[in-house]
Amino acid sequence: MTREQAWSIVCEFIQSDALRRHSLAVETCVSAYAAKYAAEGVALDPETWTVTALLHDFDWEIHPQAPDHPMKGESILQERGVPDEIRRAILSHANYSGVPRESLLEKTLFACDELAGFLTAISYVKPSRSIREVDVKSVRKKMKDKAFARAVNREDIVNGAAELGVDLDAHIDFCIGAMQARASELGLAG
Repeated sequence: MTREQAWSIVCEFIQSDALRRHSLAVETCVSAYAAKYAAEGVALDPETWTVTALLHDFDWEIHPQAPDHPMKGESILQERGVPDEIRRAILSHANYSGVPRESLLEKTLFACDELAGFLTAISYVKPSRSIREVDVKSVRKKMKDKAFARAVNREDIVNGAAELGVDLDAHIDFCIGAMQARASELGLAG
């Protein structure tokens, strides 16, 4: 499956611009990790990582509640010929799915999902509404503020970095950098 095919599915099922941008933000972080790992000699298919990240929440508007998301969406993707590796990674990003995160792709998707949403939320409250104003210190401060972006699971952010085997601050900084590089496309350029 190509990125274009995945984006077509996203646009078919997701009408919300904010949710589409979330898919793009997660794609941004996951793709940046794919490039990093590939440069380190890890054998992977970057397009598989991109497609997985784009599709991870494609069914959120039609199945907004657990356990329907992503389980019911998985059968739609299967019907459309989405490979097993991608569907499994999408299932594994939900803690309640019963699908353990085993592959590097699965761990990376989980580590980037909540964090990308959190970074977007922080960008929106900055004076310029830009990801370029976000830094690790501000993210760590906002993580302690339970009233801010309540829907974002802080434990998933912390556990995601731990499962990936990276320092939390380094993970936050890496994802900020990735999102800064695509700020305009993500609607986070201010």
